[in-house]
Amino acid sequence: MADALESAVSTVLNTLYGWEGPVELQETRKDFEGDATLVVFPFLKLSRKSPVDTAREVGEALLAATPMVVRYNAVQGFLNIVLSSQQIQERFDVIRTAKAWGTATVDPKAPAAMVEFSSPNTNKPLHLGHVRNILLGHSVSRILEASGRKVVQVQIVNDRGVHICKSMWAWKQFGGGITPESSGTKGDHLVGDFYVRFDQEFRAQVRELMAQGLDEDAAKAQAPCMREVQEMLRQWEAGDDEVRGLWATMNGWVYDGFNQTYRRLAVRFDRNYYESDTYVLGKQDIEEGLARGVFYRRDDGSVWIDLREDGLDEKLVLRRDGTSVYMTQDIGTAIQRFKDFSIDRLTYVVGNEQDYHFKVLFLILKKLGYAWADQLYHLSYGMVDLPSGKMKSREGTVVDADDLLDEMESTARSLSEELGKTDGLSEDEKAQLYRVLGHGALKYFILKVDPRKRMVFNPEESIDFNGHTGPFIQYSHARIRSILRKAKGRTSSWSWAEVAVDERSKELIQVLDRFPEAVQQAARTYSPAVVAQFAYDLAKAFNGFYQANPILNAESDALVAFRLDLCGTTANALRRALEMLGIEAPERM
Repeated sequence: MADALESAVSTVLNTLYGWEGPVELQETRKDFEGDATLVVFPFLKLSRKSPVDTAREVGEALLAATPMVVRYNAVQGFLNIVLSSQQIQERFDVIRTAKAWGTATVDPKAPAAMVEFSSPNTNKPLHLGHVRNILLGHSVSRILEASGRKVVQVQIVNDRGVHICKSMWAWKQFGGGITPESSGTKGDHLVGDFYVRFDQEFRAQVRELMAQGLDEDAAKAQAPCMREVQEMLRQWEAGDDEVRGLWATMNGWVYDGFNQTYRRLAVRFDRNYYESDTYVLGKQDIEEGLARGVFYRRDDGSVWIDLREDGLDEKLVLRRDGTSVYMTQDIGTAIQRFKDFSIDRLTYVVGNEQDYHFKVLFLILKKLGYAWADQLYHLSYGMVDLPSGKMKSREGTVVDADDLLDEMESTARSLSEELGKTDGLSEDEKAQLYRVLGHGALKYFILKVDPRKRMVFNPEESIDFNGHTGPFIQYSHARIRSILRKAKGRTSSWSWAEVAVDERSKELIQVLDRFPEAVQQAARTYSPAVVAQFAYDLAKAFNGFYQANPILNAESDALVAFRLDLCGTTANALRRALEMLGIEAPERM
């Protein structure tokens, strides 16, 4: 409906003024009559008339050009357009008969879009920062699928390096053979505890050395625990059986823990890439690029690329001893992924502190001659803070993902019981409801914010049955499902000859009609916030419709059937939108 109206307005503007630019319509403000509003100020130079006269001229031309428009009103430089009832009826006929309204058909033969997200280190459990990354990556994947793309979800697990050896060293020194099974501790938590324990020991040794007269940098370099960790890393790289065995065991504990958290978040991956495998990638690609003049070798033997003419800097891609840097690995891993899968797009969900890294990576791959380099995208998202400030992993002050999920479920329990939302539910149903509400509140609160913005997460604000929250939308869905259960067995036949569309029904149909464009816009911009806003707008529109109109007690059977049809269509759209956000839509609350 919006597309058809924009097309009609565009034709009128071209006929009147020769306008060939884009046309954007806005939602009409509630205090004016109208279904869409055109701002006419951009056309005044062409019309050579006042704003209100321009608006009237366009309005009259629309009335003559299309039966879609039945009235208009001009308020200063704003043309408020009223659509015909027939147009609303036709659109609802399309919406209610569509099998999956708002989603496009996926071509199984087309190349897939790959999304990389999560990508944790194996020295600590997942935390709130990871949660935003995971939720964004998973939701973007679902939205791309809804827009008509196949999707491959991957992660790169940072399972090697000095940070891993720190946890290993601390376990050997202080663990006493403890395991997740013997301690009853989740594997990633246990390894994370030893990462924090290393940092405590390291700080103590640095303070002791500084007390003996060393400056801070020298003390950090000479701290015995750090030297032993560096030796452990050297042994790992040399393939030492004992070190490699401990590394595999502790990483296995972490993977088990990660998988438990992923299951709680209802997230999966089609392929896990491991840095212990990928760190050898990219060297051959660098050598080939060196031969072609893409890179150059300095006198010390190191290999670089000069990107200053492109507005960037010079970048090291191979150390003088021939070892790789992160850029080398990322070059090789990107190339490998396009070999592993039939994809034509790769999106990296990574925080905005890596903006420069990805600019360099994409440019290098383009200079290496890969046509798909233009289809690489960095979904650069802002960090998540708490009301108390930033989190610090080494100091053990992060908000653990599992603890956060537990807290959200507990908060959902307290609020649900206080509001009487659990009456008549069994204990199992209650536990399920607390999980669905708590996780929905967390996911919606994070995803409703534009990914590029830094955000503050406040658990107490995220659970509210009446605000701009996940539970409000979930409750709206549950309310509709309750109505439909009560209506079971009622007549389902109706026709437009028997039904008049009231203003609230019209508003609800118009919001429903925005669903396909919301999905496509979210896919274009990689922003789940667009779908989150649509879901909220739809829930609000339904509640306005519900408050204004009796449904099961409407004055005629045909009107009951129409309103039930509208309820069912709305429930389906709410459920589908929530699915794109990774949120469950409860049947009862």
